[in-house]
Amino acid sequence: MARELKVLDALDAAKTQWYHFTAVVIAGMGFFTDAYDLFSISLVTKLLGRIYYFNPSSKTPGSLPPNVSAAVNGVAFCGTLAGQLFFGWLGDKMGRKKVYGMTLMLMVISCIASGLSFGSTPKGVMATLCFFRFWLGFGIGGDYPLSATIMSEYANKRTRGAFIAAVFAMQGFGNLAGGIVSIVVSAAFKARFDAPAYKDDPAGSTVPQADYAWRVVLMFGAIPALLTYYWRMKMPETARYTALVAKNAQQAASDMTQVLNVEIVEEPEQAEELARREQFGLFSRQFAKRHGLHLLGTTVCWFMLDIAFYSQNLFQKDIYTAVNWLPKAETMNALEEMFRISRAQTLVALCGTIPGYWFTVFFIDIIGRFAIQLGGFFFMTAFMLGLAVPYHHWTTPGHHIGFVVMYAFTFFFANFGPNSTTFIVPAEIFPARLRSTCHGISAAAGKAGAIIGSFGFLYAAQSTDPKKTDAGYPPGIGVRNSLFVLAGCNVVGFFFTFLAPESKGKSLEELSGENEDEEVDEEVETSAAAAAEYRSIPPA
Repeated sequence: MARELKVLDALDAAKTQWYHFTAVVIAGMGFFTDAYDLFSISLVTKLLGRIYYFNPSSKTPGSLPPNVSAAVNGVAFCGTLAGQLFFGWLGDKMGRKKVYGMTLMLMVISCIASGLSFGSTPKGVMATLCFFRFWLGFGIGGDYPLSATIMSEYANKRTRGAFIAAVFAMQGFGNLAGGIVSIVVSAAFKARFDAPAYKDDPAGSTVPQADYAWRVVLMFGAIPALLTYYWRMKMPETARYTALVAKNAQQAASDMTQVLNVEIVEEPEQAEELARREQFGLFSRQFAKRHGLHLLGTTVCWFMLDIAFYSQNLFQKDIYTAVNWLPKAETMNALEEMFRISRAQTLVALCGTIPGYWFTVFFIDIIGRFAIQLGGFFFMTAFMLGLAVPYHHWTTPGHHIGFVVMYAFTFFFANFGPNSTTFIVPAEIFPARLRSTCHGISAAAGKAGAIIGSFGFLYAAQSTDPKKTDAGYPPGIGVRNSLFVLAGCNVVGFFFTFLAPESKGKSLEELSGENEDEEVDEEVETSAAAAAEYRSIPPA
């Protein structure tokens, strides 16, 4: 039946037009905000340590204790994981549009509240900051399945991959914007409230006004989300949800007539037959048979990818120091350190993050999701082994440039590879009534991997020599052995890629098997009718 609905045929065959780009911008601005909010905290954690954990007797500036640092950086990831599961499920129950507005307002409120974190003690400030960032992450989590699903259901089948990839690529611009805002804020405060370096005046190196700088950076993330809210509410519900889940094909045709500027009229008989169709659920035997391996493939690939992708935080401090972007902390004041960290992160986003995303946008509908994901996992494995095997060579003076180049290529092939495709594929291969839920499950598996990559390996990558570990951390397996483990994660992702089908150039109904439902039902009805007729014939 889905195949015969004129509104879905019209969407699949539609020429690329203005509403496609409008949908990319509206959905993409959500991801812009997501990236800004998730990554901006890393720009101000050093400043938080100097402000709230200053020790007058220490020769080095104050820093967040390991458990506090893990909580401040990781609590949003925990919220994101929960939000992906909850809002993914809710998007299939209530509709994409209704839930889309909820997630955005939650992000706006939590973003502002994060900047207003309060407390009479450092522990109190960090606790309220963590509370609000959990709910910020919860809203961000909802944006993953909803943005991907909405864009996939709006797009035509010829350029669907590029449009979903473009939405995801807005993350790169969100990272870039976070760095730029932090540079501007820190530079402005530094110019107005100059201070000596920590080694010259430990107490005076952090001016009282610095406590406003990090708050401004965090609260700025609410602005793009607010600008997007009106346009999100103006978008009609996706035709695929209205027709295939709400079973109102005529309303779907009416909505898309306005969007496509083409007259679409559904035949009542088709709409009535669609409404009568029985549909299987997530925990049914039919789902396990048709999509069980697909869901296993999307979850494991995203989980493994994010372990490797988010572990890149382990090497940034080595790279920044190697190329002299970050002098020793005691030679700078608090705002100078914030400025330099922000500048380094901005350069990484500009050179390492954004190009990979847009390579995916341009090539995904030419060479396909399968090839890009396989190639990405393969080259990530190769470059991580290239870093791990001769690791001692890369860390000796004179060889740092090679280390930076290898690291940059690992990042590039993550973005022109599984970091993009793991977001795209789950939005295409599952039935409309379960699409948002399955994408949320896949994304939540990825975020679990991100938590392991960011914080599990932060401990694992510590030196095996207790004297060489970072303050407050126990000995680990070392960076070199961590790289070998991460390369192994990429190998697992490579092989699980084979469980998901290639979706290039196919309609969503063809991929999800919703076209087959009618054919299967007809075969069952025909067999039942034949059996009934056979039983009604008296024996000779």
